[in-house]
Amino acid sequence: MRRAIPYLTVIVAAALTGCGEQPATVLDPAAPAFAVTNPQAVKFWNELASVQWNERATVLAAIQPVDAGRMYTYLSFAQYRAAMAAAAGTDPHPPVSAAIGAASAAVLSSFFPAHVARIEAALDTQQAAARWPGAEHTDFAAGGAIGRAVGAQVLAWAQGDRFGLTDPGTPPLGPGYWIWTGGPIVRGGLGARPFFLDAGDEFRPPPPPAYGSAAFQAALAEVRQISDTRTQQQTDVALFWHINQGPRSNAVMNGTARELIVKHHRSDTEAARILFLANASASDAGIGCFDAKYHYWLLRPTMADLAITIPAGIALPPHPSYPSAHSCVSGAMTGTLIAAFPSERDRLEALAQEAGLSRVYGGIHFRFDSDAGIALGRAVASKAWHADLEAIDITH
Repeated sequence: MRRAIPYLTVIVAAALTGCGEQPATVLDPAAPAFAVTNPQAVKFWNELASVQWNERATVLAAIQPVDAGRMYTYLSFAQYRAAMAAAAGTDPHPPVSAAIGAASAAVLSSFFPAHVARIEAALDTQQAAARWPGAEHTDFAAGGAIGRAVGAQVLAWAQGDRFGLTDPGTPPLGPGYWIWTGGPIVRGGLGARPFFLDAGDEFRPPPPPAYGSAAFQAALAEVRQISDTRTQQQTDVALFWHINQGPRSNAVMNGTARELIVKHHRSDTEAARILFLANASASDAGIGCFDAKYHYWLLRPTMADLAITIPAGIALPPHPSYPSAHSCVSGAMTGTLIAAFPSERDRLEALAQEAGLSRVYGGIHFRFDSDAGIALGRAVASKAWHADLEAIDITH
């Protein structure tokens, strides 16, 4: 199979920042301030604080294990709220970039407490950096104060999100149900507080094909056939997405968002809004995804056919199969990016499809798991895109 998009290079202890026509900038995690150098003249789209701090978050997530989806969501939420607060400031307006930087530093320091010194050094570097002409005479300290306050408020609100607290119970017994080994069952976003959904089951997908039905057997046979004839390219695709998309990463989709924001010359406030909608949609899609997983309790392909193999380096996730969490997240993030950048639709559709298909290549999902996940994610993204973002109340 010919890949629809180029691979993003994975570098040990570093993180990729995007994919596409232009070379990606890879930040060196040994650099104390995560400095980004650019030989071109400084333009506002090369100095987007939201993009640079999202990139720093990717570097930190590659160094220290973290719930990446939750981290990116609150980082981008704080960035957006800080940008809006700075834009509403008194004349002269505090710089939006400073507010975003300080809010980012506050959130990242909470998620990566062992790296506070380097995070603060990055903020100092941002303040000292050459600015595009329109921002040369702004008051960085005033924007920073706004960002710190917003970051603290967002972090306080995040403590009540209920992620990982709802117990799904134990699976029902019988043919077609997920087989529990007795170990921990990943709770994911089950029962967590959403940003946009009215309830976790709002976009619950229809039931998967009935166990033993012709449709189920055909889907199972596809996974078995891939397992029996898996090529190196299919293995590479499966491993790439296993590493770079999921609860400890989300690097690919955030990297793609950053690259498109810069390519299309969006402002810092616009960039913050896009990053927030993409990541919050993914978070809500995860809530809906795990609601469906524990409503249907569908078994994994390897549980229906013991001859199906999984490539080395990929572990069988400790939760049911339907729908695919990779696809829920990918569908939500690409759905947001398609709304923001309609001319990039074909590329983004290919990205979502490859992310979903990678799990079929890996032997851990049926194709219908992927299809349902992408559809769920797209439904969430559509609702989020049309939502009133100022109506999100973080005072409680």
